[in-house]
Amino acid sequence: METGYLILDHPADLGIEARGKTLSEAFEQAACGLTSVIIDPDSIRPEESRPVRIAAGDRQQLLVRWLTEVLYLYDGLKFAPRDFKIERLSSHLLEAQVRGESFDLRRHTVRLDVKAVTYHQIEIRRRSSLYCLQVFLDI
Repeated sequence: METGYLILDHPADLGIEARGKTLSEAFEQAACGLTSVIIDPDSIRPEESRPVRIAAGDRQQLLVRWLTEVLYLYDGLKFAPRDFKIERLSSHLLEAQVRGESFDLRRHTVRLDVKAVTYHQIEIRRRSSLYCLQVFLDI
């Protein structure tokens, strides 16, 4: 098994399984997976950086809040995210830089409208040498 992400089929939603050698890398891959569901990441130039700081009660809540913030950057701030760098990650805090650019309908290929990140079947686990995350999206 390698690092990266996989889109999972689900009857009503769409899931992401993300893997990384570290938990930070798995969180970054989950954000890459979310972006790939929403917009073609190859159409995004990483020209600007946006800081993200999130606090939560546990790692599962942190994962949902992280992905919700990535979704907000796109939906709320019209920022197309592409590259994600977790600078600090604990069980209750995440600090990151998100690189991308302002959304441009003429250049960016939109795929699916994601309404929300859910707690349905959320998992954070370690498998041998990799961290594996699973999260489902309401589409």
